[in-house]
Amino acid sequence: MYSLKIREPERRVSPENVARYREIPSAVIGDCMLRLQAAGGAVRPMHAGSSVLAGPAYTVKARPGDNLFTHKAIDLASPGDVIVVDAGGKLDNAIVGEMMLTHAETRGIAGVIIFGAIRDHGHVSRHTFPVFASGVTLRGPFQTGPGHINVPIAIDGMVIHPGDLIIGDDDGVISIPYDDVDPLYEECAKRFAGENAQRGRVRDGSVDRKWIDDRLEQAPFPIDRA
Repeated sequence: MYSLKIREPERRVSPENVARYREIPSAVIGDCMLRLQAAGGAVRPMHAGSSVLAGPAYTVKARPGDNLFTHKAIDLASPGDVIVVDAGGKLDNAIVGEMMLTHAETRGIAGVIIFGAIRDHGHVSRHTFPVFASGVTLRGPFQTGPGHINVPIAIDGMVIHPGDLIIGDDDGVISIPYDDVDPLYEECAKRFAGENAQRGRVRDGSVDRKWIDDRLEQAPFPIDRA
């Protein structure tokens, strides 16, 4: 018989990696991952301010519109974990609201990501506890299951394994596979430093824009400059 799974992550990214990646924007990380790894517009920040979300993924696979296994995950997760729920991206029923999110925050959860809907948006939007979701609805959830805790899930094609590194900021959410976290960091840090330097050149007018004309010259279509 097929069994539902309630597990713990076999491994988690280290607190040291969580701390150092917290300083890198999600867009920079996405560029370093060749713009293939991201949740895109499937989930957006719903909370107040610009709180950065960073921590190991604590995953939930939920039946759309049902939050029983999300409740259990909040009770089981360790402080610093990020609850990531694949609820199919459906917006018919909210998976979490003020009470569940307050409980998660009280337990020391780093934040919550819902590939689906939330409610009590007024509360969420006035608080800095990181919450990312696909949308908002007043309609509440069912609480019967089925579901899984700590199995591989996906958000709009971005696969997330338990213990992978989750980064969320104003631009959205990205997951870095556990085995890529260490080798990717130096490239991310170097690119971020380069962007900061480029920002200075843009502001003082010394930025080189010749690449645009070079690219147009190489384009496989005619250009009428008359």
